Amino acid sequence: MQINRLFEIIYILLDKKTVTANELAKKFEVSSRTIYRDVEILSGAGIPIYTTKGKGGGISILDNFILDKSVISKEEQSAIITALTAMSVLPNVEKTGIADKMSLLFKSNDSSWIDVDFSDWNVEQKNFFDKIRDSIIERFALKLKYINSNGEISERIAEPLKLYFKSKSWYLIAYCRKADDYRMFRLSRIRDVEVTNEHFEREMCEYKYDNDDENICVNVKLKISKNAEYRVYDEFRDAEKTADGDFIVNMSYPENEWLYGYIMSFGEYAEVLEPTYIRDIIKTKIEKMINNYL
Repeated sequence: MQINRLFEIIYILLDKKTVTANELAKKFEVSSRTIYRDVEILSGAGIPIYTTKGKGGGISILDNFILDKSVISKEEQSAIITALTAMSVLPNVEKTGIADKMSLLFKSNDSSWIDVDFSDWNVEQKNFFDKIRDSIIERFALKLKYINSNGEISERIAEPLKLYFKSKSWYLIAYCRKADDYRMFRLSRIRDVEVTNEHFEREMCEYKYDNDDENICVNVKLKISKNAEYRVYDEFRDAEKTADGDFIVNMSYPENEWLYGYIMSFGEYAEVLEPTYIRDIIKTKIEKMINNYL
């Protein structure tokens, strides 16, 4: 990523004082022209970086330059290190040590106040993440076997554009050729993924992050027993506590088998108050479940 390269260039210059564009280009596996563009970006940002010609020349930074006294406040330094630390724990992201290097540049001895782990308990999902990440970068279409919230399995050809993390789950934003539109696929529901040899040029456009074929939501009102209080605090931002200690919660989700299963996951501790037809659906499912044990 360019931001990593820019920080690395500053670090190298502070350490070696002068480096040629060819040396930097070779290290980062880019062209010399790209390195000179990076120099222009850094210079435009107020970093005292300059070039000299002739023997012993190259790209240099002023000897008395200290990054933490230049353009970045103490709060901004902490924010940069925190963001880089969080980025470094993404599944299978190359570990460059950039956060440690920035800590040295900022002369920061503070221990990190944040520890982030995005990894999934499922090892197989890491392999999917690898394939999807690489196909996004290299712009190759994917062949997916996907299970939607109703348990329906379908095969899709998708042009992967972005990985998206929300509410404890990873999603793939892609252009689905079957739907002829942008879609969001939950990674945990991808049963198989194959990188094709078909290259695409489509760019990411402004997209409202809705799940694939799950755009119609229903408002559900639940009464949850105080015996499941921990789940109320874990899963609902706003909850009304009743006189007897139970909770009234409102939620809005796409109506599908996932929603029914979620409500039933509370077992005896939840009751659907509204709408009545959802209450009837849950009642029917419970009756069928009871019959399984007769």
